[in-house]
Amino acid sequence: MIEVLAETGSTNADLISRLCDGDRVAEGHWLVADRQTAGRGRQGRSWFDGSGNFMGSTVVRCLAQDPPAASLALGVALAVYEAVLPFVPNPADLSLKWPNDLMLGGAKLAGILLEREGDAVVVGVGVNLAAAPDLPDRRTTSISMVAPAPDRDHFARALANQFAVELDRWRTFGLEPLTRRWIAAAHPVGTPLRVHPPGEEVIEGAFAGLTEDGALMLRLPEGRIRTIHAGDVMLAREEG
Repeated sequence: MIEVLAETGSTNADLISRLCDGDRVAEGHWLVADRQTAGRGRQGRSWFDGSGNFMGSTVVRCLAQDPPAASLALGVALAVYEAVLPFVPNPADLSLKWPNDLMLGGAKLAGILLEREGDAVVVGVGVNLAAAPDLPDRRTTSISMVAPAPDRDHFARALANQFAVELDRWRTFGLEPLTRRWIAAAHPVGTPLRVHPPGEEVIEGAFAGLTEDGALMLRLPEGRIRTIHAGDVMLAREEG
């Protein structure tokens, strides 16, 4: 089910509030907004709410037999990637960037925010279908810059369907095929990255794949591999 709101602060915040109030929000229920006045991205950033873009959230109920909840971000990213792919003229221009960004031509097209609430994970997705923000520190883009922007409601249905597929794969087959598919959809191994781990200085290295549990492997200039579990990651060509 896709529930559409004309305006709200944040679809993630709305679903979290419903969960806190005891509402058993069902998996497969999406809350989509025409406009968000307080949309959130990772690390407290605001999220652009351009008209015609996709801004929506859904809920995943964590089961005892599920893979680690943090790894769900990889499956969400693949769902967004697969949903966007048919609308992009050159599929080679589309790639994933750890931990949860979708890039088009080296610029940010979409982002994902996962927030835990009790036994549930609220999954927020923002995709620049029709417009992109002008940011000082990174390049951004929209589908409309390379092709006609898809209808928001049509895209919402496509994403909801693909997310259901990826959620089932995550639960059924685990992390090994998930990380393999994620790496295949990402920028190439060897891509230069700048990583800002929490509480540390920025470090530079090259993309060396993912660990079995989905952490980033960064090859440092001296050749050593460092495992990154959290941090802000930038492509060299992404910076403004």
